Amino acid sequence: MADSIQIEIVTPERKVIEVTATEITVPGKGGYLGILPGHAPLISELAVGVIDYRTPSGQQHHLSCAWGFVEVLPEKVTILAEVSERGEEIDVERARRARERAEAALKSGDQKEEERARAQRDLQLANTRLEVAGKIDPALANILP
Repeated sequence: MADSIQIEIVTPERKVIEVTATEITVPGKGGYLGILPGHAPLISELAVGVIDYRTPSGQQHHLSCAWGFVEVLPEKVTILAEVSERGEEIDVERARRARERAEAALKSGDQKEEERARAQRDLQLANTRLEVAGKIDPALANILP
């Protein structure tokens, strides 16, 4: 069995990463999936959440992702995400403003069911971005409520 696995994360705009890792955790629709080299093949829908992976040198990396699919093969993980950002790419102020807008929309109670669902998705994505930013820069760790 191999001791590493290839990871490729792609959004409609770009290839986010293509790296070798020793382990990866992905937010599947039914919960987080822990994936090691040699994993059984599977396909899952992605939820909003944090992708964590460890490189062969032992370095831990974190990315935000939202919506899409993950394909797991014994030697490769391919993630096709609607949104994915490396921690260092996240604009913390923009994510904070998005969180504030979503919270305000949810508090107003005047929106239709569709608008409320969108505000909930926006809030979840903003919180995920802030969580990833906090993992990259410990000084930002207090940004979540």
